[in-house]
Amino acid sequence: MENQILNHEQIQHTIKRMAYQVYEANVDEPEIIVAGIEGGGLHLAKKMANILKKITDAQIVLCKLKMDKKNPLESGVITSISEEAYKNKSIVLVDDVLNSGTTLIYGVHHFLKTPIKQLKTAVLVNRNHKKYPIKADYKGISLSTSLNEHIRVEFVPKNDAVYLD
Repeated sequence: MENQILNHEQIQHTIKRMAYQVYEANVDEPEIIVAGIEGGGLHLAKKMANILKKITDAQIVLCKLKMDKKNPLESGVITSISEEAYKNKSIVLVDDVLNSGTTLIYGVHHFLKTPIKQLKTAVLVNRNHKKYPIKADYKGISLSTSLNEHIRVEFVPKNDAVYLD
């Protein structure tokens, strides 16, 4: 069974709202690092970065985070930009779904090894099943789901959607 939670238009409005929230929290920043976790997080980060580029004069830098989501402790986190590029900057760590919090907490841990100005998190869907003390500072929607339900985010040109499977 497939239940659509958000359609393409709703997702676009949600991402735009989230981008404005990021802008408001960083209105005096000359540069904002938008760091997307590879996969859906990176797709969401790209969309947010594109909106931010239209609404602020700040330099928007897109950063890709790569990690083994099943075993982030062993794989570690690799960023597409150097540590020097995000040192003392404002960072928004982006993922598509906050489920257990594993990928976000390892992403946060990676950035906290370097002095930074501020670090916020953004997710499209917050599922409220966290096993780590992490929260989404910017969230599209919050869903109370059972553990056996699955949230699927599809980023398809002109047909983005969020499903509850």
